[in-house]
Amino acid sequence: MTGRHPPLSRIRTSAVSALPSRRAVLRTVVAGTFATAVAPLVSACGTAAGQPPGKVAVHGDNPTWAAPLKAAGAAMRSVAGLELVPEVIPSLESFEQVVKSSLRTSKTPDMLKYWSGYRLQDLARTGGIVDLSDHWASAVRKGWADPSLRSAFTYQGRVYGLPMNLAYWVFYYNPEVFRSNGLKKPQTWDDFLHAADRLKRAGITPLHGTTAGRWPAFIWFQEILSRQDPQFYDDLMNGRARYTDAPTQRAMRTIVSFFDKDWFTPMDMDHTAAAAGLVHGKVGMVPCGTWLGSVLAGAGGKPGKNVDAFVLPMQNTRVRPAVIFESSALVCTVKGPDREEAYRAAGAWTNPKVMKAFSHTLQDGCPNPAVPPADTIIDGVATTAREKKARKLNRFWELGPPELVESTVDDLAGFLIDPSSYHMVLRTMQGRADEAWQVWKEAEGS
Repeated sequence: MTGRHPPLSRIRTSAVSALPSRRAVLRTVVAGTFATAVAPLVSACGTAAGQPPGKVAVHGDNPTWAAPLKAAGAAMRSVAGLELVPEVIPSLESFEQVVKSSLRTSKTPDMLKYWSGYRLQDLARTGGIVDLSDHWASAVRKGWADPSLRSAFTYQGRVYGLPMNLAYWVFYYNPEVFRSNGLKKPQTWDDFLHAADRLKRAGITPLHGTTAGRWPAFIWFQEILSRQDPQFYDDLMNGRARYTDAPTQRAMRTIVSFFDKDWFTPMDMDHTAAAAGLVHGKVGMVPCGTWLGSVLAGAGGKPGKNVDAFVLPMQNTRVRPAVIFESSALVCTVKGPDREEAYRAAGAWTNPKVMKAFSHTLQDGCPNPAVPPADTIIDGVATTAREKKARKLNRFWELGPPELVESTVDDLAGFLIDPSSYHMVLRTMQGRADEAWQVWKEAEGS
């Protein structure tokens, strides 16, 4: 399998569409298609009814979390006499707006599975979710929460969500394929480049890259920039640096060099296909959150045998190592019909029995340091991050004003389709960022 992109010298630069009136874009929901798509969901969410005593509904956007939430609910019943009832709105595109619409009513869900970072801050600004700072402080005192994660769940110094999972962003690979090609798990940046080159010469597509599903377009930008300059990544994503600065240009050139070497899969290959390709020796390395483990298992992957993972080594070894993490937030609403029981359930959420039941059923990492990892791969990644005292950086999707992240993902997708356009793409992204941060700060002051 080979990537569909020829070397950069044979790619013609294509024009990037002119930046529209950005303030209008940032302030406006695409009314027509959105209203049509979410009307039934708004109705469903807006008529949320209370559960029987002892049960609390948790609304989320991911059907695969239903079983883990049920397992956590069973454990919570023995700990606090409360049971969680998962209710799914299976639409990533509309879920945020559905939730925000319901928060303005008296029929909002009691609890939510939401995002951390700026998306959580955006929700907190509505005044519709509960301050959980006391629960967070209690969990930290008991050793049931990692203090370094706090900033991802705060708004104006208060905690508005409790971490549900802790997915590390890693590179999955097939140890059997590596061994047959004389390769070991990369420990350095040069090891990583050597592995990609060796796999390419063996007829294996070294790296998975994709725009399938839209959101994954940020993956390579996130991974490369955070390994070259983690502080700049943090500054950029929080509006303190610019997309046109030298570090972002360097990161884009690095990705372009991988295209030049024809190291990428076709950009329409999704993660399910990539997981199968990795297990069957067609794809060399797949960057993703550790939640991909269940997809790899479904493709026949066996941890430690034909599936393992590593954190991409730092290209810049003069700085503290970094690792990207992803963690969903458990949120309580102010107007939920069972809000008192929901608040009590949030207090029991970080209990090790509850979190173990949840994370082991989910087969992903756990934000409670007292809970053992769900499998050997996650254990190895967590151990490496701990031993290297790696700095945890929130993933791209949760950083920055949500409207900016959404548009920047589309810009990065355009870059992946036409790598030669990166200079123009960076200018476009910075234009959007200027507008988005101005709007965000205006809202902060209002």
